[in-house]
Amino acid sequence: MPNRHPLASTPLAQTSYAPTRRSVLRGAALAGAALGLGGPLAACGSGGSGGSSGPVTFGSNFSDAVPKKGMQQVFDAFPKNGGSKVTVHTTEHNAFQEQINSYLQGTPDDVFSWFAGFRMQFFAQKGLSTPIDDVWAKVGANYSDPLSKASTGLDGKKYFVPFYNYPWAVFYRKSVFAEKGYQIPKTFDEFKTLAAKMKNDGLVPLAMGNDGGWPAMGTFDYLNMRLNGYDFHISLMHGKESWTDKKVKAVFDLWKSLLPYTQPGALGRKWEEAATTLVQKKAGMFVLGMFVGQQFTDPADQKDLDFFAFPEIAPEHAQDAVEAPIDGFMLSKKPKNLAQAKKLLEFFASGKAQDIYLAVDPNNIATAKDADTSKYNDLQKKAVEIVSSAKQISQFMDRDTNPTFASTVMIPALAKFIGNPGDVDSIVKSIDAQAKTIFTS
Repeated sequence: MPNRHPLASTPLAQTSYAPTRRSVLRGAALAGAALGLGGPLAACGSGGSGGSSGPVTFGSNFSDAVPKKGMQQVFDAFPKNGGSKVTVHTTEHNAFQEQINSYLQGTPDDVFSWFAGFRMQFFAQKGLSTPIDDVWAKVGANYSDPLSKASTGLDGKKYFVPFYNYPWAVFYRKSVFAEKGYQIPKTFDEFKTLAAKMKNDGLVPLAMGNDGGWPAMGTFDYLNMRLNGYDFHISLMHGKESWTDKKVKAVFDLWKSLLPYTQPGALGRKWEEAATTLVQKKAGMFVLGMFVGQQFTDPADQKDLDFFAFPEIAPEHAQDAVEAPIDGFMLSKKPKNLAQAKKLLEFFASGKAQDIYLAVDPNNIATAKDADTSKYNDLQKKAVEIVSSAKQISQFMDRDTNPTFASTVMIPALAKFIGNPGDVDSIVKSIDAQAKTIFTS
């Protein structure tokens, strides 16, 4: 979260109701709605200097049924592997994000779930997280250099333990492609040609559910990286490029050409509902993260799910960049049970812990080198291949940029574009003006 994220000042109470969706960011504009869903995010740590007895507390955003079950099995295994009991305080995924700032400034749990990239670096820089270089001295060999870099704060210290990541791609059902004779598109022109054929065949070519605004971010990210390259994309996300640049306008023009093939009514549809159209074979494709597999509850349907990399637009950038957010854990500023909190982080860094989780939630891939990939399903094996072969890995818009900018500017701007794609000039001018204020203040 950024330093200007307009979060509610009241700490959140823990909740246990069923989630509405898996999301990265719902935006500050929905903070009030999140509070209306249940109580506030619990701040349950005591703020002590760090002991070694008693349970370790964990602030969790794993509120969806499948991830929550997977994490509980990891927590149950921790005492059997030299750790203490884990007291878990679960908050609905979106509410956790929206209230994290006030939570961490209060008396948070010893360890909390969070994200790599800008999100991690912000709290580290603000002193709201404890460095864990000693943990990394023990577990560092179990991670690749890119994962090590993604866990490093601006001061060069380690603050984050990666647990899993997952690629964004174009998901589809193999049986639909086989039945219709569709071929995997390699280029954007082939992608549009395929979409047109799907539409002619009575399918929704591109499923979309943009309730909350975050799914559209993934489409923008891929279009920008494929057209203008990873470096320009990251520079734009960091406020170093103008949103009125012709390169950015070209991204929106490309996206405009896809909208006739995109599921109508996306702004009021949840991603789960859009995924259902893919499950039911009413939609041909869906640009989303690998967690789309959570909606494929029938084993036969799950085996039928596949994906391909977002197609090439500019040959010089090919399909080099992959959007593959990293989820993991951080240590709060003054954990009550410091010794056990660090032990828990060490356990999270093991292939054993990640294997336990992924056995329940096979919609991600492990980050630890010693994880047992022999049990991966075909989708996970393919995910490992696409992530490991990527020349650049992005974290997703709200993790690569200032999240205040993502939530208060980009969510409404992308929604406005989807609703009125003919208004690109005014949209990019508005984005640019707000970006200058946010990135220079």
